[in-house]
Amino acid sequence: MKHLLQELSRLRGFKTVILCVGNILKGDDGAGPRLCELLEGSTCVDVIDGGSAPENYIGPIVAKDPEVLLIVDAMDFGALPGTMRIFDPTQLGKSALSTHYLSPRVLADIINAQIDVQVLLIGIQPAQVHLGKPLSPEVAQAASSLANTIVSIFSQE
Repeated sequence: MKHLLQELSRLRGFKTVILCVGNILKGDDGAGPRLCELLEGSTCVDVIDGGSAPENYIGPIVAKDPEVLLIVDAMDFGALPGTMRIFDPTQLGKSALSTHYLSPRVLADIINAQIDVQVLLIGIQPAQVHLGKPLSPEVAQAASSLANTIVSIFSQE
């Protein structure tokens, strides 16, 4: 978490959009929408709930012309449930690590083709992504911790 805080702290002062991705019906895949809910009205950055079809928000993101796009999604990167890791999308392959149709890397590439924006991805390691299951305690705690971190960095003043 300390490394994540350091990485996010350097974004203070940049025009930032946060795109939260996930499906609330599939357990820990709902981490992104949960983060969006936790951030509602508590930060000075634009927060978009991209749900399970983040490609539908490419136009609105491009229209906002941010300097930084932060994508938050449940991703399996082989860590303990609730672990968060920050990635540059170029570190990821073109195949999806997330549970969505469009991989985070391809989404970042499409947006970068239209505007000059630094894209960062925060992956939250899921415990499970089963249909009809709630967020696991580990992922719920990770979303809450991430929300607190984002609020402390991008608080409304």
